[in-house]
Amino acid sequence: MNVFIREMKANRKALIIWSIGVFFMVASSMVKYAGLSASGQSMNDLLAQMPQSLKAIMGMGTFDLSTATGYYGVIFFYLAMMATIHASMLGANIIAKEERDKTAEFLFVKPISRNKIITSKLLAALVNLLIINLVTFVSSILMVQKYSKGEAVSGDITRLMLGMFILQLIFLFIGTAIATISKHPKTAPSLATGILLFTFVLSIAIDLNRKIENLKYFTPFKYFDAKNLMCAQGFEPIYVILSFVIIAVLFWATYVFYRGRDLNV
Repeated sequence: MNVFIREMKANRKALIIWSIGVFFMVASSMVKYAGLSASGQSMNDLLAQMPQSLKAIMGMGTFDLSTATGYYGVIFFYLAMMATIHASMLGANIIAKEERDKTAEFLFVKPISRNKIITSKLLAALVNLLIINLVTFVSSILMVQKYSKGEAVSGDITRLMLGMFILQLIFLFIGTAIATISKHPKTAPSLATGILLFTFVLSIAIDLNRKIENLKYFTPFKYFDAKNLMCAQGFEPIYVILSFVIIAVLFWATYVFYRGRDLNV
């Protein structure tokens, strides 16, 4: 039995739905940008009149909304949220569904090691993340370039997509680690999504209150902030290193606890 192909087929429908959702998110947002630009309204003037709290919640930061890339920086705030929700739920479900669907016993009695099972599952999840990221990248390049009026966009978008992919990996492995550690795997998707929402809200709170800025190390959403990735600052080494440490620890936990888990069918 090829576990990789089995998982790809099992997640095919969800992958298509998420991919279509991402494409329409990018396309509709850039069409809205074109409409606002054509109206003659100064989006930066409108932004200046908004309270700081609302700008933080909407992820507007210090972007120049009169440019296509600046407007896309705001969109990325929501694209990253979509991609990480997909990743965390995928990571948790790809492990937990065996016990939820009562197929764990069937899978584990097959002549295949648990290491091979979890490796195949993680490879399938990784391919799903890559496809979502690629769909986002291609649709972003096409739509932002269309309305950029000659502005260079590929460099900024490439950096944002690399940052988003690392975020996807972090939350994928948060999901898999929770599902393998938990004695009640059925709750893993909810727990993984809860952690994601907590870190997302924390990133907004940090923008609202600089007194808690040191808490930024506890929320991956601050590691790859669009406004930092799109300026000269780019990727900060401390955040990249911290991200890969988190991924490595969660990856290790997934393998160790999956090998030792008891059946609960």
